[in-house]
Amino acid sequence: MKKNSLLNRILSTLLIVLAATVTTQAQFLRTSYFMEGTSHRTSLNPALRPTKGYVNLPVIGMFNASVSSNTLGSQDIIDVIGSNDDFYNNDKFMNQLKDNNTVNASINTDILSFGFYKGKGFWSFSAGLRTDINASVPKSMFEYMRDMDSENFNWAGNTFSIKNQNVNVNSYAEIGLGYSRAITDRLTVGAKLKFLGGAANMKLNINEIYVRGNMPSLDELGSLTPSELNNMSADIRVNARMEGSFKGIELEHNDKGYVDDLSVGGFGIAGYGGAIDLGASYRVLDNLTVSAAILDLGKISWSKSASKIAETNINDHYDQNNYQEFYDLTQGGDVLDFDMLRLKEGDAGEGHKTTLASTLVLGAEYGILNNKVALGALYTSRHVKDDTMSEITLSANFRPKSWLNAAVSYSMIQSAGKSIGAAVKLGPLMLGTDYIFLGNNSKCANAYIGLSIPLAAGK
Repeated sequence: MKKNSLLNRILSTLLIVLAATVTTQAQFLRTSYFMEGTSHRTSLNPALRPTKGYVNLPVIGMFNASVSSNTLGSQDIIDVIGSNDDFYNNDKFMNQLKDNNTVNASINTDILSFGFYKGKGFWSFSAGLRTDINASVPKSMFEYMRDMDSENFNWAGNTFSIKNQNVNVNSYAEIGLGYSRAITDRLTVGAKLKFLGGAANMKLNINEIYVRGNMPSLDELGSLTPSELNNMSADIRVNARMEGSFKGIELEHNDKGYVDDLSVGGFGIAGYGGAIDLGASYRVLDNLTVSAAILDLGKISWSKSASKIAETNINDHYDQNNYQEFYDLTQGGDVLDFDMLRLKEGDAGEGHKTTLASTLVLGAEYGILNNKVALGALYTSRHVKDDTMSEITLSANFRPKSWLNAAVSYSMIQSAGKSIGAAVKLGPLMLGTDYIFLGNNSKCANAYIGLSIPLAAGK
């Protein structure tokens, strides 16, 4: 197996960090939605205000990480991106795969954030970093890698067709200013305006990899007759396109001019954009409140000067004169095999725009015991590239004091009903997860940590 490209190593590192964090699905913590004392509420719905103002400590004041998949567990993801040679030889792993296997991950942290009450309104400010990754890998790719690694495999009439493999990465800085106000004693509305600075955006679409071979193994070549050598043939057809926008990152090329890696010389802003969060909360009865929000409605425009394009549309034939090249191309070992893709860098043309992954939030809570306990139901639907991730979460929330909040939750969809969540706010510290980590191969997991300094309470 060859050494991983930088892109494979970057994806591997990010996903390993995500998986490691949960031992310590969602862009935010669903379990905390009805916890009145938490400063994180404005991230879930800009109309939901904490009981007190706050100043979050840098980075650890709000750090949230999540990873989920429709088929792969957290350890599977690390093995796939890290190219652990054993994972695709595991029958249990192969049997759990679907025709199309998706992975979605995000890391969010605030460098600086605070909120305070002023008159009848509540103001909030945040500046942080956001990274979203989603990938789609067909089962046929794993079958191809398994066969290539088999000791007894040869190209005697074998054919592989791998279609619709995709990777999308979007990383940006976000500066947000939010405001909420009680319109009546029952209705509260809120909004947050966001300025976005794009750090990196990459979209890789591998439309097709087709490989057909009628060749013996390399060990058998020496025993073939001239007639048998003359009958050797193979074909490789590849159609793929990569679009990227980033500063300080360059495409590296091999001696044939094909893109084979990325090199990092620094980071900068490669695009600018804006977004808005909108929310409302309405108290239907004294002990029944409903709420709704739409988050991350916005786009980033990436500059032409920072954009790069590489693509390929190859249909090559191999015989006894160039058989060694065919064997070299089919022995890569990476899920993203740049040697096989043979991308050629081209003119980026104009800049492009990307849409953020927006989220719809619907909630209802029923308070009892003088609102010290609340039963909540929350629906979220997050729209990422070519996929929609929905979740229904039921929770019981205990909020005897503004400095003491706790919640337990049960989420039905992403974990197939096999996980519960928990969160607690004790003074300035808040910890939580929507999916308690059960075993080392959970299909979805997230974690939140927050540490803040309390300010004055609202009137």
